[in-house]
Amino acid sequence: MSSRFNQACLLAACLATMGLAAPALAADAQAADQLIKDNKCGKCHALDRKKDGPAFRDIAAKFGGKPDAVEKVRHHLTAGDMVKFADGHQEKHKKVKADNDAEIKNLIDWILQLPGGTSY
Repeated sequence: MSSRFNQACLLAACLATMGLAAPALAADAQAADQLIKDNKCGKCHALDRKKDGPAFRDIAAKFGGKPDAVEKVRHHLTAGDMVKFADGHQEKHKKVKADNDAEIKNLIDWILQLPGGTSY
């Protein structure tokens, strides 16, 4: 094998280890959209505008690039913690149900790779 090939492989391995190769492993948008529909997330969230909950792009702006982003978004999607609404009432956030953890991870990856948004 060539020296350039070996260098490219080493660079790719380093980037993947550091989490910088995420665009090459883009999330499956269609699967994420289906999970959103199946769990009725659209009732409170939209792609690019605030409803009762923040826009998905705003979630990406708030957490994207932070070392604990995946864990924080996963916790919010799956823990059922209390959330506060604009009118002051609180209720438990519905837990996202999926057939397996890979579906949840794909949804998190899809959200965190969204461009734009406002971190409020």
